[in-house]
Amino acid sequence: MKKIVQLSLLLLVTSIFAQVQNVTFDISPPAFNEDELITITVSGLNRATWGLTADDVNDPLSGVYLWMWRVDGSGQQDSPTNGLWTDSDESQRMTYNSVNDEYTFQLTPDAFFGTTGITQIGMLVKANDGTGDKKSQDNLVDVGRAVVQLVQPTGAAAVADPNVDFDIRVRLNTGGSPVFAANYEVFLNNISVATAFGCGTPTCLVKIPVANLTDGEIRVVGTNPSTGDSNEASFELILAPSSIDQALPAGLVDGINYDADPTKATLVLTAPLKDYVLVAGSFNNYSPSTADIMKRDATTGKFWLELTGLTPGQVETYQYWVYDASPIANSPGLVKAADPYSTLVLSPFDDPFIPAVSYPNLPTYPAGQEREVTVLQTGQTPYNWQVTNFSKPKEEDLIIYEVLVRDFDANRNYQDLIDRIEYFKDLNINAIQLMPVMEFEGNESWGYNTSFHMALDKFYGTPDKFKELIDVCHQNGIAVILDIAFNHAFGRNPLIRMWMNDPDGDGWGGPSSENPYFNETALHAYSVGDDFDHSSQLTQDYVKQVTAYWINEYKIDGFRWDLTKGFTQNCPGAGESCTNQYQPDRVAVLKEYADHTWAQDPDHYVIFEHLGDAVEEKEWADYRLGEGKGIMMWREMFESYKELTLGFTADISGIGHNSSSFNGKRMLGYAESHDKDRLMYEAIEFGNQSNPSHDVRDLNTALSRIPAIGAFSLMVPGPKMIWHFQELGMNNSIYTCNNGVVNTEGDAIPGDCKLDTKPQPQWAQNWLADPNRRAIYDSYATLITLKINEPVFEGDYSFSSYNNNNLLQRLYIFDTSLPSNTLKSVVVVANFDVVARSIDPNFPTDLGNTWYNLSDNSSIDITSRAPIMVPPGQFVIYGNEPNAVLSSDEFSLNSQDILIYPNPASDLISVDAEIERMTVYNIAGKAVKSFKGNNDSKSYDIRSLSSGLYFVKVTSVDGNSETLKFIKQ
Repeated sequence: MKKIVQLSLLLLVTSIFAQVQNVTFDISPPAFNEDELITITVSGLNRATWGLTADDVNDPLSGVYLWMWRVDGSGQQDSPTNGLWTDSDESQRMTYNSVNDEYTFQLTPDAFFGTTGITQIGMLVKANDGTGDKKSQDNLVDVGRAVVQLVQPTGAAAVADPNVDFDIRVRLNTGGSPVFAANYEVFLNNISVATAFGCGTPTCLVKIPVANLTDGEIRVVGTNPSTGDSNEASFELILAPSSIDQALPAGLVDGINYDADPTKATLVLTAPLKDYVLVAGSFNNYSPSTADIMKRDATTGKFWLELTGLTPGQVETYQYWVYDASPIANSPGLVKAADPYSTLVLSPFDDPFIPAVSYPNLPTYPAGQEREVTVLQTGQTPYNWQVTNFSKPKEEDLIIYEVLVRDFDANRNYQDLIDRIEYFKDLNINAIQLMPVMEFEGNESWGYNTSFHMALDKFYGTPDKFKELIDVCHQNGIAVILDIAFNHAFGRNPLIRMWMNDPDGDGWGGPSSENPYFNETALHAYSVGDDFDHSSQLTQDYVKQVTAYWINEYKIDGFRWDLTKGFTQNCPGAGESCTNQYQPDRVAVLKEYADHTWAQDPDHYVIFEHLGDAVEEKEWADYRLGEGKGIMMWREMFESYKELTLGFTADISGIGHNSSSFNGKRMLGYAESHDKDRLMYEAIEFGNQSNPSHDVRDLNTALSRIPAIGAFSLMVPGPKMIWHFQELGMNNSIYTCNNGVVNTEGDAIPGDCKLDTKPQPQWAQNWLADPNRRAIYDSYATLITLKINEPVFEGDYSFSSYNNNNLLQRLYIFDTSLPSNTLKSVVVVANFDVVARSIDPNFPTDLGNTWYNLSDNSSIDITSRAPIMVPPGQFVIYGNEPNAVLSSDEFSLNSQDILIYPNPASDLISVDAEIERMTVYNIAGKAVKSFKGNNDSKSYDIRSLSSGLYFVKVTSVDGNSETLKFIKQ
């Protein structure tokens, strides 16, 4: 469908019932100019197919609406009054005639679109909410009583071989209908050089003889002999040099190669099967000449051109105009495309809607052009990195915080994350994983509809701001991981468009049979977008150059590879069983990609979202493990942890590496991710209500159960992940629409709001000030601190249910190789039932009878081996030694000769002694407030603290220190 507004793309494999209808469009008069009033009439539409009730002018949902676009010299643009695909503008509602069962609409094209020079108008009809393909077929109509349409060549310029007659294919349309007996005359520099009269087919071939060829402007004049109506079309003809073959200079790579001389840059494009490539840019006013024809390295299929005379620091833009003198059927002879290796692109579709606060001084898209253009700028000032030798956390210690920048905070940009760095630090996570930030189609997206893999999407901010985010994270010990989608790409990608099927000539289409990068159809069962062919050396070269760029230019610490199941060529037309089986070609190429990223950075994180064959996953997880590498595998455990959150039984043993017999701790398990609903939403909607005093559908009751989920997921040895605001009990459904309404039908219905931009309740509602939500955050912070800092969590583990009841869980974590008098055994006990339960922790008997609650270092004597009573939804974590963080010098709990009161307290605490100073620590050991002593009242204001447990270290006037506990209400 020819519309510029980019709809959210469902990156799920779903079966949908097409509701597209073929209707009849009648235009009166059939031939018209742009300043004439026309009437559009639509008949043959079945309202029931779209579930429409009787047409009621007061009910938008009952109406039928026009969706319009126009074409002119600057390209294609939507009607300014289309509205949204999910909510059409009332101004484009059609009038229903019940007698004739048809719909009408009147407009004058130039007034309707607010512009002139219109050559075509396009239209379809749709329901108010077009979700689910509630639309008709496209209908494209020529504007002008006689319109010359150039079929070949297309575009503003064409390259001619000086040794071959130049072919022009042209048709004359009147009112959208071709004229079969049209006459044509071709002028080159206003000299007549060819004619054709009375062509008997809609498309007429006109040849310019070799003898008449030269550089200059071509005008093709077409005349309807029966009416005398005449019109013309023009383009620039560029006569190619007799030879463009020249070897590519050594050391150059695809894309922009900046020179030590800032007045120069060399462009390189790999374009096998293409005859000529022109570089059109701001430096030649997008009017390329013979000097802008790229040289061709015949042995590699690479085209290259050195640009000279550039102004250092000046922003330039360019496109490649790629020519195929003999295109295959349904493929264009000319494609205008930005550089596939662009590091920054400008888009006429998206840029007008990018907030200046996120991307100040955004370069201006060049007037009169179409589609994306690449930004080139020599002499740029490099970013001043503050951290150049970041030491990454070990894979075994990783606690990854997955973030969708778009939905994290109100500005929806990188600055939001920079401003919250203290929030991340206090939570103690040591890695942030960003959903794709590469240039994607549209602005408000999940990012998996990537169009330029090496360019940063501008909606979130500038390249320097992104580098600042990475730098700030590294300054605070936090690694940055990028989600990257190489299973597929989408229609704007130049590597698709340069070799595409485009039967309707609108410049969009899927890969053709000649495409050296993409399969025509996906060769696996999980098709999304257009499918990369990873058996192609060109595809492999592309992937390797792109990944090396992000590592070296932006100091990215790791990649999460999306949908790795699709990296096989072995399952054409097969179902999921083939795709899910071990595929040796997929194993091999993904190992090669891992090797390449490790060659750039030996400590680079490699993460696969595979969710497939256990043998295949184990081979990757154990790959080069002896060198400290190994590939981390995503393990989705949402359904199991959801059931426990709800208060129903489930098996969670798959969260760790032992479940798949990995030799190393490379199972990256998680209870929540971007792709699943929120645990809290599920609990409130579907939780166990069998105990009225612990009703899981009650918000605060449900919140109280989330810390136990953290204990039984995060504490399992190996890397683990949380989704953003899981640590605050986020209860907004993934199916929340941008207006806050939840689509309760879930993902069974296309257009279910899953990909919608979400409202921003977490900061606006100050969730951190909610004691029930803050309790989750503080619990997670403590657990993460233990996980990262205590060596025992790099050891082994086992799960054990109590009395074969999976609601009563025990997690044993141990490392017998650790020295004596260290924390070498941990027992975590949780009751996921909705009533209190006695659970025997079954403590190991060889480590003494004194064990410690690692949340506060209180001790228990286990001599009696008695079961312990655990409240519903709660957990307790014990160790054979105290928590090393809390038992350090800062937190040695002495006899309490000093009294803090009241305790609990809400506003003020008082101390019953003369003190020198007092420091307040949260339960993760971070100092959050300090006071000088000896004030007259001996009272101290704690109102700025969030609710929870705190430790207070007081130093008396004689230099003695004691540490006490108090609770802030």
